[in-house]
Amino acid sequence: MSNEISTEFWKKCSVCKKPIGFNEVYYVCSVSTCSGNRTGYVFCRMQCFETHLPGARHRDAGAIEKIAPGAAVPAERAPARLIVRPGGGAPAPSSVAAVPREVLVVASRLKDYIQARADMNTSASVMEALSDHLRMIADRAIENARIDGRKTVMDRDLEFLKRLKDSGS
Repeated sequence: MSNEISTEFWKKCSVCKKPIGFNEVYYVCSVSTCSGNRTGYVFCRMQCFETHLPGARHRDAGAIEKIAPGAAVPAERAPARLIVRPGGGAPAPSSVAAVPREVLVVASRLKDYIQARADMNTSASVMEALSDHLRMIADRAIENARIDGRKTVMDRDLEFLKRLKDSGS
């Protein structure tokens, strides 16, 4: 293995070993373990990136388009993020009708809590009503994360519950 730096091309594709020239478009994996300095996987085209996915066993990965160093990036070729989903690229269900209406609460835990806290029993219909409330809370938290431009719902997206509790006291 040679430690010489090539002046003919920037790097070689991690899959097909084709040279990626200076100022050429290339792709990196959006997963940090693949795009880190230790691994440094780079791909010359989308087909090479898609070849990488089955072996990497990512849950959800995307190819990030970049330009190899050498010159300034023109405005019309700004890096773009491409989402690649295994299995045909079908989008995730986004409509409310596609979401299953299951009980979201562990019934035995809730019944145990109510029994220990107040020495009361719990009706089975409480689980469905509480699940409906949890869905409304989750929908509002999803919207807060979406407004912030994130794809991860965090505890801070539930701050409205604290404000609601404080205003009711």
